[in-house]
Amino acid sequence: MSSPPGSRRLPFVVLVLSAGTFLMGTTEFVIAGLLPEIAGDLEVSVSRAGLLITVFAAGMVVGAPAMAIATLRLPRRSTLILALVVFSLGHLAAALSSSFALVVAARVVTALATGTFWCVGAVVATTAAGPAATSRALGMLMGGLTLATVAGVPLGSWLGQLSGWRGPFWVLAALSAVAAAVVGRFIPADERREAPSVRAELAALRDGRVWLTLSAMTLLMGGVLATYSYISPLLTERAGVPAGAVPMVLTGYGLGALLGTTVGGRLGDRRPLATLFTATATTTLALLLLTVLSTSPVTTMALVTFLGVTGFAATPALGALALRFAGSAPTLASGLSGAAPNVGIAVGSWTAGIALTSPLRQAGPPLVGTVAAALALVPLTALALMHGTRAETPRPRPGTATDQAAGARTQDVG
Repeated sequence: MSSPPGSRRLPFVVLVLSAGTFLMGTTEFVIAGLLPEIAGDLEVSVSRAGLLITVFAAGMVVGAPAMAIATLRLPRRSTLILALVVFSLGHLAAALSSSFALVVAARVVTALATGTFWCVGAVVATTAAGPAATSRALGMLMGGLTLATVAGVPLGSWLGQLSGWRGPFWVLAALSAVAAAVVGRFIPADERREAPSVRAELAALRDGRVWLTLSAMTLLMGGVLATYSYISPLLTERAGVPAGAVPMVLTGYGLGALLGTTVGGRLGDRRPLATLFTATATTTLALLLLTVLSTSPVTTMALVTFLGVTGFAATPALGALALRFAGSAPTLASGLSGAAPNVGIAVGSWTAGIALTSPLRQAGPPLVGTVAAALALVPLTALALMHGTRAETPRPRPGTATDQAAGARTQDVG
């Protein structure tokens, strides 16, 4: 008797790719803990050093979909290896540089490599896992990102305090070179498939459901991460949490996010829309409670952990729906799925920063997050109300590259 789809183990290649996303997540967020050291060494202000975070997010917004198209005709395994090699070289360039401008340029290159790895890796992982485990596979990949916030970022910051800010860059360069070798060893070569078409990728995006899904992703993640960007002043100045306990609270948030992506990935394969509505509604509630009840340290710490669980439970199902609705354009849809949260981060963090200086003060960012998460229910409702939640595009011929992706599109997304 065969086991249910949700109980089967994911292919080993998914674990290999999640290790890659762990490195990508570490490099994106570790900078926040190294800004004073970078600013002092490169003789710039801390606010100017913060551009290293901004340019990375901008590189992901532009680079993920752009690189999805640019590498479309390359073999996927070769593209993943190339992305890791460029990622490694970018960190080497930054570690060896004494010029802030060159470090900024290295961060842009690194962001492009990250976007490439994500959009191609998501297609490889979901194809290997099959239509019945698409959300679980994406949850595993996103688990690598959330694990970076739990372990990679704190370890990188600690190493930076001991060895200087260049130390984490050297380590990331070495680990990504090792990851390139592992990917070359364990990721299978592309099977014979139809030559991908840029025109087909772009044409598939005419489906409005793709854009509704991406809009929900942008609003939800923008709301969560707008709050997270200013969580330290909320904890210390409003809730009265000691500064020394902030890392523990953030670790709880990271562990909650890891749990959320795991559970959301499993539930999202069975009932995507039900999972999305539940996760989005509970996230909105968590943010609202954080706005109102964040004067209590115990309550605030519990709500921050809960926010990690609910805020990230929706991401695997959203990514899976974007791939499903895109059908014959999985690579570009994956790239846009990587760009969408970064748009939310950029706009949400900017708006939350304005709210922080308003009379609302520390309660401003979670209120901004509450509004954004609530607005994410609008595109989700539109998805639920659209006529025909089953794909109507015929299944491609067996053996083609899009055969498995199309199989997922015929499933009910209710």
